[in-house]
Amino acid sequence: MSNIKEKLVIANCSGFFGDRITAAREMVQGGHIDVLTGDYLAELTMAILFRTKLQDPQKGYAATFLKQMEQVMGECLDKKIKIIANAGGLNPKGLAATLEKMAKELGLSPSIACIEGDDLMGRINELQEDGEPFTHLDKGKSLKEANAVPITANAYLGGWGISKALEAGADIVVGGRIADAALVSGPCAWKFNWKQNDWDRLAGAYVAGHIIECGAQATGGNYSFLEEVPSFHNVGFPVAEMHADGSFVITKHKNTGGLVSVGTVTAQLLYEIRDPAYLTPDVIARFDTITLKADGEDRVKVENVRGEPPTDHTKVCINNLYGYRNSMTVVLTGLDIGKKAKIVEDTFLETLGGRNAFSAIDIQLTRSGKDNPETNEDAYSYLRITVMDPDQKKAGKLFSSKIVELALANIPGFTLTSPPTNGMPAIQHWPALVSSKHICQRVMVGGAEHLVNAVLPIPDYPKPSVNEIPCSPMPKGQMISAPLGRAFATRSGDKGGNANLGVWSKTSQGYSFLKEFLTIDQLKRLLPDMKEYKMERHELPNLNALNFYIKGVLGEGAAASMRSDPQAKTLGEYLRAKVIDMPESILTSL
Repeated sequence: MSNIKEKLVIANCSGFFGDRITAAREMVQGGHIDVLTGDYLAELTMAILFRTKLQDPQKGYAATFLKQMEQVMGECLDKKIKIIANAGGLNPKGLAATLEKMAKELGLSPSIACIEGDDLMGRINELQEDGEPFTHLDKGKSLKEANAVPITANAYLGGWGISKALEAGADIVVGGRIADAALVSGPCAWKFNWKQNDWDRLAGAYVAGHIIECGAQATGGNYSFLEEVPSFHNVGFPVAEMHADGSFVITKHKNTGGLVSVGTVTAQLLYEIRDPAYLTPDVIARFDTITLKADGEDRVKVENVRGEPPTDHTKVCINNLYGYRNSMTVVLTGLDIGKKAKIVEDTFLETLGGRNAFSAIDIQLTRSGKDNPETNEDAYSYLRITVMDPDQKKAGKLFSSKIVELALANIPGFTLTSPPTNGMPAIQHWPALVSSKHICQRVMVGGAEHLVNAVLPIPDYPKPSVNEIPCSPMPKGQMISAPLGRAFATRSGDKGGNANLGVWSKTSQGYSFLKEFLTIDQLKRLLPDMKEYKMERHELPNLNALNFYIKGVLGEGAAASMRSDPQAKTLGEYLRAKVIDMPESILTSL
């Protein structure tokens, strides 16, 4: 095992496809780093890349990564900075070939590795015949039972293919659906010579990967306590200083905006998770064992992460063609908003012959108009009408024409927020599992191909112990009414058709109140539009946090959701706006 004082500095320059294009150059030039990573593949992104590949079979990868490489490839080679990204999307080999061409034009000769093995589209039928049903993790229905039409199917790959590529001398490693956090575990295992059963060390690396994978969300971006962030100008991207024992420090380059604090790291830890056992292809990382502590200005130390062997399955992100979706929003102005909304809805449905004209119709009224408005815009409320149907013409021209036809024959002040559109394909997210025995990474580097099998479970492996955290006494004293968000922070996001909502306190006393107060029933009372959905509630006392997992709220996933916020980004701030009764001491202690 390498010396515990050794350090591997890993910087992330992308949290999604479309993130700040200059971030790669900023991370390379802003301070010392050893590895530059980029995460480009949200579940929604695979559907987007499918559309780009339809237009051009040579594409299907994150083109923004190429622009970033044009800016930094030479400097990274000079500084011996390794580059690792899952920007290959649906065509990692095509991305690698384009990178080779770019390097040649720049007069450079990096060793470029390509990792495949995630794409299961060509094997779907064979795997089903072999007993893999690809059962929807929430619906309990198999792919075949649903008569689904898959357009992409990608298994999540672990970090050992990256380790093999680096061992073989790669300077740049690109792949397809490599798990976001594996971009950190791979280089750590290579640098520190970890073994596949170094569960705690691997768990630490996966936690680090989870923290930095979403870019500036760990450094003040999307952070509830706005007043704590010194500046939102030029927010720095996150850096993980990794150690051989699996512990690490989260920081950012000096002279950048944003903030790294126990709070910002806690918020990101709560993003898009379910229960405290965080499943990855290589290890189960126990989020209920993580300890955080400030380590100086813009530095947070993370340690004591425990891990256990992975399960015998890995996740598969399947996208099915689900039909076509379209949406238009009618502006309702001034008086009688409820009446006006009903008139628009009733006449629209009447012209269609009823709700059954489309496979799905969703109509949402947002009341935002003010009494005695001071400006024209202050009087606006909005009626959003969304339809979905297998027939593209129905969801496109038929839908939009029926809305437009109401313009001069309906409510006073009828207008739309945007012109009609033809709609777009609705892509159903189908989360499933596949047996790990079917997954093998193909690592192509230097003219050679290396095969890396998936990590398999260890039967009856003992669960790691979780330290009991003493619960602080319930705060007492005078109760006051205040918005929940004055005392508590949140972070929310999408998990396919589900959403997660993490809520946390800065203090253990605040957590004691939160733990007793915010039950599932209470959350449904506070958010009545969530009442119909099944929920899970998970406690993370080590983070002074609760995590709620709300099933089915996003429908068929972000690319087919009929909600105005298909990725549940606003859910946490919605909760923070709710006024509750809480002990005054919680607020005065902040």
